[in-house]
Amino acid sequence: MGIVGSEFPGLAGLIIDVRTSSRRVFSTPASTSPAAGSLDGSNGFSAQNADAAYSKRSVNPGPTREAVSSDSQITGAPLDKRFSFDSFLVGESNRLAHAAALRIANAGPGEPAVYNPLYIHAGVGMGKTHLVQAIANHAAQSGQRTLYLTAERFMYGFVSALRAHTAVAYKERLRSIDKLFIDDVQFLRGKSIPQEFCHTLNALIDAGKQVVIAADRPPSELESLDERVRSRLSGGLCVEIGGFDEALRVKVVEARVLAAKALQPGFDVPAIVIRYIANVIQTNGRDLDGAVNRLLAHSTLAGAALTVEMAETAIRDLIKLREPKRVKIEDIQKLVANHYSISRPDILSSRRTATVVRPRQIAMYLAKVLTLRSLPEIGRRFGGRDHTTVLHAVRKIENLSKTDGVLSEELELLKRMLTE
Repeated sequence: MGIVGSEFPGLAGLIIDVRTSSRRVFSTPASTSPAAGSLDGSNGFSAQNADAAYSKRSVNPGPTREAVSSDSQITGAPLDKRFSFDSFLVGESNRLAHAAALRIANAGPGEPAVYNPLYIHAGVGMGKTHLVQAIANHAAQSGQRTLYLTAERFMYGFVSALRAHTAVAYKERLRSIDKLFIDDVQFLRGKSIPQEFCHTLNALIDAGKQVVIAADRPPSELESLDERVRSRLSGGLCVEIGGFDEALRVKVVEARVLAAKALQPGFDVPAIVIRYIANVIQTNGRDLDGAVNRLLAHSTLAGAALTVEMAETAIRDLIKLREPKRVKIEDIQKLVANHYSISRPDILSSRRTATVVRPRQIAMYLAKVLTLRSLPEIGRRFGGRDHTTVLHAVRKIENLSKTDGVLSEELELLKRMLTE
């Protein structure tokens, strides 16, 4: 200390701090602050007193290992408890995705991951988020360590960890779970974040941990990710959820009506209206939800009767404009047969039972109204019948529709289904 005092005669005190990888913050209480003076002990601040003063300072060695782990806990995106396998409606377009998801959900922590990663892609409102969250909810209820993240939450968590200097702990926490779910992966952007996603994906898959990814496009079209990541995503099971067929759309509308009826007990939608909505809205499940909400509003707020005409007015903004459809006689026969629960061969046959004659006459009537075919041509397409038989059927259905309201509504529905 004498050497330092000779070099710096005006120096009042000296504190030596050893820098380490952990940041240390020293606070000096006022009672131990050294008084100004020389280093020769004349003012009571000798080398020994300096050591004693240093030993009395409160030292904060920085966050402990436990504190770092606590600060770097990953908060997943919230799961919607309504998204379960019980509430997921299965059709031909999503049957494979549902089966794969159910297989993964039922797998225990010690079982090898069969489809890894499971990559589900679909357009907006097709149910991919519902299916992914159904797996996450099921796994969480069984006690497995699960983490559901949107792409936005993944990016935010990684950037926050970098700023807080806890990136290593963040990565360790991310790779210590049993099942990882990332939704809307097409939104991953940046330079370091896609690389970190790649490392996390490789680490989890190599460790046998299950990864489930959802996006709105196949892996080959994820331009923001490099070729290694796209190849890794394609190496598992890649499943597309296609557009809903009419049977599935009917299921969706019926389920939404049932849910709305639980809130509004008087909300009864006729089957003919349900089928009309399912036929004209072919985009996605969210538009079907919107259609039911519009029916509910018109029924409960405006007091309108739930008819096909009212439904047409209520959902007109959800129906995309399309070119006029060219109607074929074969399409008419198939639709009418399906609507009345008979077969197309029954319509073409010579059977004269009431369950067959009426649908046959309706099909002939629609063929005359919706096509440019002549009566003889229509007769030939209906099992080689005479043109007078077709004329009789057309006149009979025209007259009945004027007095039979149910038949009139059915005819309007069939016309819409054939032309829209």
